[in-house]
Amino acid sequence: MANGHHSGIIAIWISLISNIILTVVKVAAGLLFSSPVLLADGVHNAGDILATIAALTSSMISNKPADRDHPYGHGKAEVVASAFVAVILALAALWIGGQAVQALFEPPGGGESWLALGAAVLSLLWKQALYVYTIRVGKAVNSKSVLATAYDHLADVYASLAAVIGIGIGLLGHRLDWEWAAYGDPIAGFIVSLLVLKLAYNIGREAVDILMEHTVSPEKLAHYENLLRTDMDVKRIDRVRAREHGHYIIVDIRVGIPNHYTIQQGHDISRKLKRLIMDYDPDVVEVMIHLNPWEADEPNSV
Repeated sequence: MANGHHSGIIAIWISLISNIILTVVKVAAGLLFSSPVLLADGVHNAGDILATIAALTSSMISNKPADRDHPYGHGKAEVVASAFVAVILALAALWIGGQAVQALFEPPGGGESWLALGAAVLSLLWKQALYVYTIRVGKAVNSKSVLATAYDHLADVYASLAAVIGIGIGLLGHRLDWEWAAYGDPIAGFIVSLLVLKLAYNIGREAVDILMEHTVSPEKLAHYENLLRTDMDVKRIDRVRAREHGHYIIVDIRVGIPNHYTIQQGHDISRKLKRLIMDYDPDVVEVMIHLNPWEADEPNSV
């Protein structure tokens, strides 16, 4: 887990440095070539810097061990950062969409140039590479903050693609004398704003689910129950619950064992069941077990 956390930190640092460089490049190119779409993309990237800093901070906090005030650990710090990224993306989507709609009712600008197109293509390729890298790391270490950063890169891919399409259509329109091509930029920007807004909704919904103690998938719960059924000392399964706590899972089970067992036997069974589940699922860091008495004449429900 420590190695995975280190990989996640490196991925977020790379994302942060990349966002700073791309923000400077896009804003400078947008101002130099009077390109609204590049300028908007640069402002969006500036928001990404804040989101990445939040992800980096939360990733560091989430790896702190449990303490007296946080007995279940600090894993939800990553979820808070994920929710923050969702808010940043939603605001960026609304801003990009508003700018696009406003541009449709104004005289077309002249921000199309081959250098501006080159800056947009560079951003597109860079962000696509960052997305592929961070999504792989995020899934490998099950880090909500790294995954949120990856989806933030994906939103930037959409925005950069819009810039490439908008500037490209504008350049093609100048060459072929298409008057409507001057509005390719804002139309592409509006479509991208909808895609980014949908992405923000999905990230935000997942973050809220975890913060509200949403259970893990039914399939995973069924696997936990099947594991418990393999132990001959477990005569009844009363309850199996599990919830995500950031990048790890906490499991809560209640099972029935023969009522004549000693406290020592019950303790040994609890340790055995805990190890059984944690060996099966490396994302589980805590298994809370409550043992209930089972009468010998009671039907076996396992």
